[in-house]
Amino acid sequence: MVVEKSGCHGYWEATAVVGGRQRLCTSGQTMAAVVMVEGRNVDDQRTVAMSIAPVESTANLSSDLFYDILKRLDGATLASAACSCATFCSISKEERLWENVCACLWPSTKREDVKSLIASIGGFKKFYADCFPLIVNKEVPEFRWDYLEYPEEWTEAEYYGDMDELENISPSDFVSIVDIRYKDKTICSKVIWGIPNANGFDGWFYNCPFRIDLINYSARDDDDTNEVTLSVSDGLPPITSIGRERKDGKLFQELRDGIRLSWIVVNRKIKQAANLSSWSPLRGQRHWPTDKDFLIRFGSVLPAKDILPCQVVECILIMKFRVVHTEGEGVQTRLKLTELSMQLGDMEGTHVNGRNSLLILKEALSCPRSKNYSEALESCQLYSKVQSELKEEKMRNESRLDRLCILGGIAALGTLYDIVLVPTPDPAAVRGSFYAS
Repeated sequence: MVVEKSGCHGYWEATAVVGGRQRLCTSGQTMAAVVMVEGRNVDDQRTVAMSIAPVESTANLSSDLFYDILKRLDGATLASAACSCATFCSISKEERLWENVCACLWPSTKREDVKSLIASIGGFKKFYADCFPLIVNKEVPEFRWDYLEYPEEWTEAEYYGDMDELENISPSDFVSIVDIRYKDKTICSKVIWGIPNANGFDGWFYNCPFRIDLINYSARDDDDTNEVTLSVSDGLPPITSIGRERKDGKLFQELRDGIRLSWIVVNRKIKQAANLSSWSPLRGQRHWPTDKDFLIRFGSVLPAKDILPCQVVECILIMKFRVVHTEGEGVQTRLKLTELSMQLGDMEGTHVNGRNSLLILKEALSCPRSKNYSEALESCQLYSKVQSELKEEKMRNESRLDRLCILGGIAALGTLYDIVLVPTPDPAAVRGSFYAS
């Protein structure tokens, strides 16, 4: 019996061959012993008679066969198969199976240094269990105006972070494993060891807004060796001009529907990992003013309890593509990745500093997760709703304050007019006119 893969992840076919003929047994069928017998009919044509008998026990089948079957499954199907019988459960503990699953889902894990990292934090099975589910934060609080009024009991050290809390957290402990796919094709795989520009315990990093740039500024326009591009051959629709694209938006829609991002953060010291991306885009827009830049946003909602007054923050992952070529003579439509960055923002939209970001990232590695994408999307939408309500309330308060300032200014000008510009009557002239009358 030979096992062949057919279709997408999670589907296999077992092929039994006897006398040059074959019979397929798919993953949706019961494993069967297939016997094929050759014969001839009255028309002297070759016919095939088949009989299928259910297998009474899997003990008679080779474990190598089961391994060959299981290694063709994706992670979710492999986990389900492990629950079906003791044999599958035993074989599914093999690290090579989960290494293959991770390599298919995250090509960055094929690197030898990343393999060593994953082995040091518990192996590929644990890595998949930590990083495949998306972060879900169901504790996004309802709208309250006092988010913008920080509690008086919060001291400056508590808000900006106490250095004593960072003794066990170092920027060098974090590793970013990033993979970008477009229509199931990997277009970029990068690994960042540590946090760039952190420079140990430099005060600049801890007090300035936190940001990780996957693509440095020098490589954006000058370096073509490591650039990430998409073209018609990758599945992009051709466009003849930016003006035409501005009207129909076909290229932007195709890009948004097909692009996928995985940004895994690993802490080597505490041996934990999590995927901070939403996998699919949360929203996107054309970047003003040229409309040549397409900005796509991913992210997740992370807990910040006892770290920031707002209790939750948003992990903001920005991906920007630029149209470098439109369809023409001998030239195909081509997009270039010009930005891929991570930042953390609070409810006001203010970027979190480096000190608090390290604390939040550490907490995020142990927060709840779910394989249900709709749950992760719901938490992000709830956060955006509360954030929008806060912005609207802030704008209303600022509008009221502006009106009060305008009214106060008018009153002050009126008073000044009465005092300075309107002449005061002479008392002697007033008495003279009185006696004359």
